[in-house]
Amino acid sequence: MTAVILCGGRGTRLQEHTRTIPKPLVEIGGRPILWHVMQIYIAQGVRRFVLCLGYLGETIEQFVADGDWPERLSVDCVDTGVDTPTGGRIARIADRVGDDVFCVTYADGVADIDLSALSRFHGEHGRLATMTVVRPRLQFGITQLDGDGRVTGFHEKPRSEHWINGGFFCFEPGVFDYLSDSSVLEREPLEGLADDDQLRAFRHTGFWECMDTYKDAVELNDLWAADRPPWKVWA
Repeated sequence: MTAVILCGGRGTRLQEHTRTIPKPLVEIGGRPILWHVMQIYIAQGVRRFVLCLGYLGETIEQFVADGDWPERLSVDCVDTGVDTPTGGRIARIADRVGDDVFCVTYADGVADIDLSALSRFHGEHGRLATMTVVRPRLQFGITQLDGDGRVTGFHEKPRSEHWINGGFFCFEPGVFDYLSDSSVLEREPLEGLADDDQLRAFRHTGFWECMDTYKDAVELNDLWAADRPPWKVWA
């Protein structure tokens, strides 16, 4: 199976780092977050990657060229344009994935996801697309109140009650019929798949975190420096 990783964004909310390097190369524990995302797949048997490049893509190509990768690992770097939206990036690599099921995820999200369970779920429901959904932790703690406004307790950064897009997709080739050069994956393509009853959600209840801001980068580095980071599914 091929894993497609979206690596082209500018990472504007991480400008402390991304003025000189692309967001996928921002480091956690001395390694780019892209390396961590790839290791999640490599540890679970994936040996072929397509990286959709854009902003400062040449630096990601250099990272791949300099990497100490496992034998028989194939990494295909494709320039999908600096300003191309997420759906357009996937549309532009249609010829690289062939006629098989393929995975897609973002280069800034890590999880202790069971890819075999995700793949089984996708194969069993028979639709074109599966999206992993997660319940993120809220940024702030919450205050618990009774009907009279009396404070009854506090809960530090609980999980949201709502499910959000966590990446880690499985797609059939038929998904390309929903994509165009200008499409934003998270809008018309996924909405169209849902309207046509071709999208299912795989609920991931374990660890998931997205490196969206400088604060996120600091927290992920702190987790890496602690005993065992939750997303480290490799030996």
